[in-house]
Amino acid sequence: MTKDIYFAGGCFWGTEHFFKQINGVVATEVGYANGHTENPTYKDVCTDKTGFAETVRVSYDTERVSLRFLIDMYFHAIDPTSLNQQGHDKGTQYRTGIYYTDDSDLPIIDSVYEEKQKECSEEFVVERLPLKNFYTAEEYHQDYLDKNPDGYCHLPLSLFEFARKAREKK
Repeated sequence: MTKDIYFAGGCFWGTEHFFKQINGVVATEVGYANGHTENPTYKDVCTDKTGFAETVRVSYDTERVSLRFLIDMYFHAIDPTSLNQQGHDKGTQYRTGIYYTDDSDLPIIDSVYEEKQKECSEEFVVERLPLKNFYTAEEYHQDYLDKNPDGYCHLPLSLFEFARKAREKK
């Protein structure tokens, strides 16, 4: 069975590329989530006035990878204590968040979040909310780092290799 979960982790180029490496992820799509305007463009979102976060829809095969594992991997790719900033990118569009469409996912999200929070002395600022809306980003943003291997990314290359090699212990 295929399910979707939405991750905001700063610039969506690197976040998408990270999740594409994980065994069991079958598709990704970058876009804008949980804002308050209709059909935003990248230019609109960059104004910091639309309320949208750069977000990646991650479709995954539940027979090959669990939501718990994906959330654990997500915490490897973000600084959960940084408000509205990941790497050099600053603004509300770069906030962190896990957005769900299935209410039964929330206990899993909360469980991993709480486990990770116990490992850190600083308070987490990662949103955990139902998905209100999601608008697909412009085509040039889709699979950006595949199209532009030397393109900007706030994530280190070693993290992509980590994701490629990561396997869930069943």
